[in-house]
Order: sequence, then structure tokens, then C-alpha cells
Amino acid sequence: MTAFEMWSHLGSVMAGLMFVWAMFKEYFPPQLRMHVEAYARKAVDQVHPYVQIKFPEFEGERLERCETFTAIQNYLSGSASATAKRLKAESVKDSKSLVLSMDENEEVVDEFEGVKLWWSSRLIPSQKPTFSLFSSAEDRRLYRLTFHRSHRELITGSYIEHVLEKGKAVAADNRQRKLFTNNPSSNWGHYKATKWSHVLFKHPSTFDTLAMEPSKKKEIMNDLLRFQRAKEYYERIGKAWKRGYLLYGPPGTGKSTMIAAMANFLNYDVYDLELTTVKDNTELRKLLIDTSEKSIIVIEDIDCSLDLTGQRKTKKQEKEDDEEKADPVKKMMKGEEESKESKVTLSGLLNFIDGLWSACGGERIIVFTTNFVEKLDPALIRRGRMDKHIKMSYCCFESFKVLARNYLGVESHPLFARVRLLLKETEMTPADVAENLMPKLDDEDEDACLEGLIEALEKAKEDARKKSEEEEKAAAAEAEATAARAMAEEEAQQASSVEKQENGGRGCAEEVKENGVL
Repeated sequence: MTAFEMWSHLGSVMAGLMFVWAMFKEYFPPQLRMHVEAYARKAVDQVHPYVQIKFPEFEGERLERCETFTAIQNYLSGSASATAKRLKAESVKDSKSLVLSMDENEEVVDEFEGVKLWWSSRLIPSQKPTFSLFSSAEDRRLYRLTFHRSHRELITGSYIEHVLEKGKAVAADNRQRKLFTNNPSSNWGHYKATKWSHVLFKHPSTFDTLAMEPSKKKEIMNDLLRFQRAKEYYERIGKAWKRGYLLYGPPGTGKSTMIAAMANFLNYDVYDLELTTVKDNTELRKLLIDTSEKSIIVIEDIDCSLDLTGQRKTKKQEKEDDEEKADPVKKMMKGEEESKESKVTLSGLLNFIDGLWSACGGERIIVFTTNFVEKLDPALIRRGRMDKHIKMSYCCFESFKVLARNYLGVESHPLFARVRLLLKETEMTPADVAENLMPKLDDEDEDACLEGLIEALEKAKEDARKKSEEEEKAAAAEAEATAARAMAEEEAQQASSVEKQENGGRGCAEEVKENGVL
């Protein structure tokens, strides 16, 4: 049989099959046709060794976009863009770049633990009879996974979990990071209102530009990396996947800059929590629930936000509170100003940090900043709540070299030796050093900036010397005054003792005289 005869025979067979299929669909009752198709599919499945899993784009009654579909799309974006011939670029919400996915009726091959499997993309057209070259809003897509049935347990267990985790990680890396602030609870009930408002987080600070000792920066970076990779460890020890950082030190030492560097290093969102706008502990918990994973929750200047010094109420205050509860009229007379004050308590904040509600979600970092760590209640900053305490100190020479590289673009200079000596003798914050290094004029070079810094350091040194002398004089004067008061008190006591002795002598003489008379 020639090739032409073979193709002719095959064409006749195909035409016959198409005729039979058309007659079957036309004249067979729908109920009977469904049964025939079901049995035919079962017969094919008996000899077909492959299993298929469908992942639709939408789910539920409201047809919301399925998170699993999105995760698979992110997972396949890498392999699809590398092997697929037809790609589709999509702009995904909150993503900083386009997502490349395979087009409809395209297929890519994946491999997992030596097992080969196939992903394909399909488009399910809408049931409308209208003809259109473009997909309508009711058209639905799905991903179809095909694999050999001998690998069912591996694929349905480990592989699908692997795909979802990798897809979520890709989405986290591609997302646009945000800076959130909490809204007043009075606005939560409005249409489309949210508990948090946000802007894009574009702070340029990194650990490379942070003015700090290299060894200390390395320690913090390693601690952050250990936390980020410690999901299984936290599950094994039975703790919520979170970590607390306390940043303390004088103003201008870079506490806020450190937070921005941490967010950029971990690729986390930042939630700037303003406690004074939170009414009570219940609202605080609601705000916590509404935060996302991979985020840093920040409470800056916590010693100034609320009265969290740990001081208990006096008996008088407790009595006044009891009277207010018993007398509603007295409670109303205190006015609207006090009613607007935050009722967040130290206990509520402690539960927010490491209570039962802190386990809602994971991979969160909580950061407190303060200028006066001694004012905070010890229970608030103990280990387990604030796990790592970082002191943001005055500028050292290593920090200065980072600032000189950032602001002037110089790694070394003859004036560095003078700066090193002055920084050992003078306390100046990195913010003040940076301000002196910043060129004030277009033609101002690094020599002028460094000389200006040296002048500022010398002035600060002289001011500190004068202040120390004044404090010594004041201390000496106070000591003299204390000594004079002590001497005066001693003389007064001696005079009082002599007077008592004289009074005692006169009393004895009078008693003797009276006895003699008697």
C-alpha cells in the first residue's frame, strides 16, 4: 500500500468517525448520551496511565479569584518564560513587575524528585451563543496538571505543597512593599474603609548605608536571617513565629533608619502603629489581626505614646474609678476630652506582643523605639517580648567612615586621623555628623566638609568641657551647702542638748530646795 493510499484510507476512517459522532450527538437523547460518554471515559481511563488535576481560576459562589491559581501562576512564571513559545504578560495587583505566564493551550514540562509532569493552560469560553475573537469577562481559565498514576501520592502530597510555597514566595518577592498607618476606629465602618492606610514604601536606607559598627551590623543581619529561616524551629519549640527588637538610645542615633534598613533587608512591609489613636485593647487586637505576614510592626517612642511605666494606680485613683462606675452622671461630667483618651493598658499591650493573639499569623517582627529605656516597665521589655535589645549609640569612627563614603564619596583622607581622635573624646550623634558632612554649597568639596565637621567636634568638645566644669562647680556648691546645712543642724542639736541639760539642772535645784523646805 502506497503512502497516498494510506492517507486516503485514514481520511475515510476519520470522516466515518466524524459522521458517527455527529449522528450520535444529533439523535441520541441527552440522558443516554451522558451515560455513554461516562462509560466511554471509564474505558479510556482503564488503559490511560495518566492522572489529571484541574485548578480553576475562580471559586465559590461569588467567583472570587482562587489563591491556589495565583500561586501556580507565580510558580510557573519562571519555567513558562524559559520554555513556552507563547506567553501572556499580566499586571498583578500590588506587584512591582509584570507576571509572565503561558498563554492558553500552551504546555510546559516540570520535574520534581526525578518525576516528570506536565502543566497546561486552558480557557473555558462562556456559554453565550455570541461569537467573538476576544475572551469575555465570563471566560474562565484553568491550569491542568498531568502525571503518571504511579506517582499519585508524591504529586498530591509533596509536589503540590511545594508549588504553593514557591508560588507564594515568588509573589512575596515581587510585591510592592508598603508603609501602613492605622486609621481611627470611627472610620472603620465607612464604605470601603480599612483599618490601615498605606503608601508605597520607598525608603532608601540599607545596612550598607547605615552608620554603625560593622561587627554590630553583621550581628543584627545574621539574627534577622536566622529568624526568617526559622519557621520549622518555631513550630518545633511551640512558639509563635515572631521576634521583638528594642531600639534605644539618644535622639538622632538612627533608630528609624535602622527600621527602614531591616525592612529593606528582609523585604517586609512596615506597620507604623500609633497607639494614641487606638481606643482600647479590643481595637488593638483587631489591628493585629488585620496585619499581614512578612511585616514589621513598629511603635516608635513608646515611652511617650502611653503611660506604660508600670506604675500602679493609687488608692485614691482606684476609689475615684469606683465612684465613677457607681455614678454615671459623675462619669459624664469628666468631659469629652478624657473620653477621647486611649484606654489601651499595659496588660493589653503585653497580650498584643506575646499573648494568644500574637500567634494569629506568622513571620512578624515587633520593634519598639525609645529614648529613655529606664522609663519602661520591665515586663514590657523582658526577653521573650523584646528578644533583642539594640543600643543606638553616638557616632564612632567606623560609623563616620560609612557617612563619609555616603555623603562625600571618600574612603580615606588625611583629616580622618583628626576626626578619629575627636570622636573618641566627643559625643556626637550620627545625625549631627551627617549634617556637618553634607555640602552646603555647590563648590564645597570634601576638604571643606571635613574641616567643618572638625570645627563642630571641637566646639562640642569645648561645650562639653564647660558643661562639665559647671556641673562640677554646681556639685561643689551643693556639697558645700549640704555641709553647711549639716553643720548648722549639728550646732542646733548641740545647743538643744545644752539647753536641755541646763533645764534639767534647774529642775533638780528646785526639787532640792523644795525638799529642804519640807
